[in-house]
Amino acid sequence: MCVCVCEGSGGRVGGGDAGKLSKPSVHLCLRSIEHFILRITAKATLKLGSEAWVLKKRQEQRLEAAQMKYLRHLLGITKLDKEKNRCIREKTGAQNIVKEIKQPQKKWLQHVQRMDTNILPRQALKYRPEGRRNIG
Repeated sequence: MCVCVCEGSGGRVGGGDAGKLSKPSVHLCLRSIEHFILRITAKATLKLGSEAWVLKKRQEQRLEAAQMKYLRHLLGITKLDKEKNRCIREKTGAQNIVKEIKQPQKKWLQHVQRMDTNILPRQALKYRPEGRRNIG
């Protein structure tokens, strides 16, 4: 029995007539469970330690590609279907992973900027080395 309210269930838990489930409602329940797992595991794995990252353009592209690969698999869409990334994100309700990574980074930067000037993170942020680096 499905434990969530799905489309076609008539607003009842379990959906269908007399506790019977229609195939679309079971399919939607499985997709919602997979999406829940996405939010817990895949996203957490991609974002692990991201507050300290300095992302280059290529790394941003690879993170987006990994996220889209997972979302396509979640929806059962292949690249041959030529579905746009924006449409896939709308269907799953997912946000761009790079934006999700940069948002806490901005919050951390603002936090450090509010700190006293004698605190180590603020000193590290404002540090400018003197002299020149050696060649090599």
